[in-house]
Amino acid sequence: MDISPVGFYLFAGVAIACSLLVVFKKSPVSSAFSLILVFAAFAGIYANLAAHLVAALQVLVYAGAIMVLFIFVIMLLSADEPSFDMGRSHPLVKALVGFFCVALFVMFVWALKKSDHGQVLVGPYSVAAVAASGGNSKVVSQLMFTRYILPFELTSILLLAGIVGAIALAKRNLGKEGK
Repeated sequence: MDISPVGFYLFAGVAIACSLLVVFKKSPVSSAFSLILVFAAFAGIYANLAAHLVAALQVLVYAGAIMVLFIFVIMLLSADEPSFDMGRSHPLVKALVGFFCVALFVMFVWALKKSDHGQVLVGPYSVAAVAASGGNSKVVSQLMFTRYILPFELTSILLLAGIVGAIALAKRNLGKEGK
């Protein structure tokens, strides 16, 4: 599978720049909109890899449904005011955060260089076995709805509990303001 280096670097650059905006924006709504651009850039990378289904799902599920949920919760909780201002923090805290970020990046690069990412897969999920089984979509859906049905459903329940909790907190805060 060949990927265009120009397309990859373009989408990767957009993803990195927008990821930094997610972290450094003061408004949670602005951060959420920057995260939508990150998800769109990932969809572009997936499309470059000829994984068109994954690219479409990335846009529909993450950039669409999940981000609408995030923005809905942010608006519902009236959390549009910045909660953490790095500009007013102690210089030692800034240095520690910067050191931590650089250390994580170095560990990521080291792990990537030491990994066997060029190794050919063997077994039930090799390229040939997946192609013989009917393709990526069929294999992923069979796994998700057979072997991994419990984690799939638990994730659904967790998301539902988060929505209900956010609504309950918002209703409680609205009740206090009305008194």
